[in-house]
Amino acid sequence: MVPKSYIQALAKKNARHDGRRFDEFRQPILVEYGISAKSAEGSARVTMGDTVVVAGVKLEFGQPYPDTPDEGSIMISAEMLPLSSPEYEGGPPGIEAIELARVVDRGIRESKALDFKKLCVKSGEKMWIVMIDIYPINASGNLFDASALAALAALRNARFPKVEDDKVVYKALTDEPLPLSFMPVSCTVHKIGDKFLVDPTRDEELAADARLTVAFTEKGEICAMQKGGEKPLTHTEVFAMVDLAAAKAGELRKCL
Repeated sequence: MVPKSYIQALAKKNARHDGRRFDEFRQPILVEYGISAKSAEGSARVTMGDTVVVAGVKLEFGQPYPDTPDEGSIMISAEMLPLSSPEYEGGPPGIEAIELARVVDRGIRESKALDFKKLCVKSGEKMWIVMIDIYPINASGNLFDASALAALAALRNARFPKVEDDKVVYKALTDEPLPLSFMPVSCTVHKIGDKFLVDPTRDEELAADARLTVAFTEKGEICAMQKGGEKPLTHTEVFAMVDLAAAKAGELRKCL
């Protein structure tokens, strides 16, 4: 582990411990589709430098909520597997897993990229629930962006299962994709001292004062934001971080 003080000292000198620029992603950034075709309706694996995340999509019937009787829904969960990092232990989801799932959920839900009305089978009675499970395989930094990318790729890869006699036949998929109209890509910017950087390593995350995850539509519109870290951010810093995130989100979108 690289000492926090060393990371912060390097940032003051406009440097990073792996030699990258502040606005440079680790390479390669790979998106692989359909990696778990036999056990999920959609799946994907994202590699971002040393960070590897797998996402899977499952669909099941449920009853619509009273306040949205003509809409389907999504549920996103994340599990910090012990195999991905010695920091994590088995058991119920911890704070990091819960926050990761919520940030990914917010980008997809608030963008309206998934047409929830088309997930309704019968108003007030039956809907499709789209469940997205996120599994970091190697947690080496920037799980927010890698997980959001993996979730989007899995949604893009997903197909509805067949329905016979009002029951889902999970082993038989149709050719019908999910009603995903566009791809809301997220980019997270971290602040170390007075410097802003993207795609941090795990050591850089631990040395950061604050972070801001911003999700953008394909038109460049902000659809979700989440601030993290112990230190506050000024208005000027928020605007600067949003500008950097907007400039870099396009690079992640191309990977899809």
